[in-house]
Amino acid sequence: MTAISRHILNLTVAVSMLFILSACGADVVYSKYETLPEEGWSTKNKLSFEMDITDTQSLNNVFLTVRHADSYPYSNLFVFLTTEYPDGKKTTDTLECVLANQKGQWKGDGAGDLWDNKIPLKQNVRFPLPGKYKFTFEQGMRVDPLPLILDFGMIIEKAKQ
Repeated sequence: MTAISRHILNLTVAVSMLFILSACGADVVYSKYETLPEEGWSTKNKLSFEMDITDTQSLNNVFLTVRHADSYPYSNLFVFLTTEYPDGKKTTDTLECVLANQKGQWKGDGAGDLWDNKIPLKQNVRFPLPGKYKFTFEQGMRVDPLPLILDFGMIIEKAKQ
């Protein structure tokens, strides 16, 4: 992919994300995504998302966002998630993001050779403590660097009651 086509692609993606996020409105508690290097997502490149949580009463839905190229060579993406709570406690989980069905057809929304996925991570959860939460993601595939994952992010929305 040339630098110009990557720039056009990033611009298209940014405009698409604006439309998606504006549709969510006031229900969005947190939303951020990181653009990954063109050479791929290295295991050394850990993506961290930090947020201050004050509301411990509301139910929330947590999603991962994955943007990949149509030529991504796998049907899934494994990531390691380390969650750091305001009290300093840490937990680590292994997550699988399923990007294609059993027939090899991409899930999510496609535009040209890009696919956007909003993958449910946790539904109807409360944050147990007020304060700063830090979520750190590391790609857990056997290829390093992992090619053609273009962006990775996280969205927290208030659950519909």
